[in-house]
Amino acid sequence: MSSSSQAVPTAPKPPYPPSTAPLGGIPTPIPDIPISAALVGAFGLAALAHLFLFGRNARRGRRFVFSVLLGVFSCVRMAALALRVAWAREPANANVALAATVLTNAGVLILFIVNLVLALRVVRATHPAAGWSRVAWWGFRGLVATVVAVLVMVVTCSVHSVFTLDARARRMERDVLLFAGVYMTFIALLPAIAVVLAVVLPRRGAYPAEKFGSGSMAAKMVLLAFTSTLLAVGAGFRAAVNFAAKPVNQPQWYHSRPAFYCFIFAIEIVVVYTYLFTRFDKRFYVPPGSSAPGDYSAAGQQQPGSKENVMVVPSYMNEGLY
Repeated sequence: MSSSSQAVPTAPKPPYPPSTAPLGGIPTPIPDIPISAALVGAFGLAALAHLFLFGRNARRGRRFVFSVLLGVFSCVRMAALALRVAWAREPANANVALAATVLTNAGVLILFIVNLVLALRVVRATHPAAGWSRVAWWGFRGLVATVVAVLVMVVTCSVHSVFTLDARARRMERDVLLFAGVYMTFIALLPAIAVVLAVVLPRRGAYPAEKFGSGSMAAKMVLLAFTSTLLAVGAGFRAAVNFAAKPVNQPQWYHSRPAFYCFIFAIEIVVVYTYLFTRFDKRFYVPPGSSAPGDYSAAGQQQPGSKENVMVVPSYMNEGLY
């Protein structure tokens, strides 16, 4: 006795494919693999160069940790691009797609934090009383804390949104991602804003302006404003794409590969190599243990004036970083 059985379709399992068109589209072997391979090589050279400069400077007693951070950032970008290559080879693999998307969106925060610290150094040198105040001390740490918190929110919402079909949860997670995009654009632009304010606002207090590192202060400001503005353009583009979301089968020009590679990886390549070729490890170096007005000066002499309302920091907390 035989009976015919009808196959019962199985429900899709998470992670679920996106319902909106992804930035950069679904990668394919051509042209994504050659482009990604070329970018991996470019970021690899940048990582080696920045780490080499850190090692050479460290042997000379000039530890500049931001060279390491840019080396780490370049390695993170290499990993993101390698995942995109894997995604191009297996376009139906949702786990690889999720990992590539999250790593691409999260890695740039390293550059944002580096620029925030460099901006703080410029403010402390041009406006010592304000730059070393308790407001600046806690404000800077608050900004870094919010960047980390937003990163956690973005990763959590991005991952959860592809593991649920709950429309309400997805809508709330989209709102979080939209807020994060706008906030990160502001964070990216903040160093340029700080540079402009350092120029236009009069210096107050008894402390004179200081010089630190090599090169003029004007060159440092132009360099920082340039990289900050570039990163803000990239962050703003990401945010705008999220606001202008389209169904997965209706991609627009801003979802295209040229837009993806130009507004994300090309901008970051320019920033990484700009810092390398302009030797920001020399321009933004400050003496170890700097913790009060006067410490950025070449002689490390304390400038005259009252230290009231100035945050004095233990040297081990500031050495080579702030």
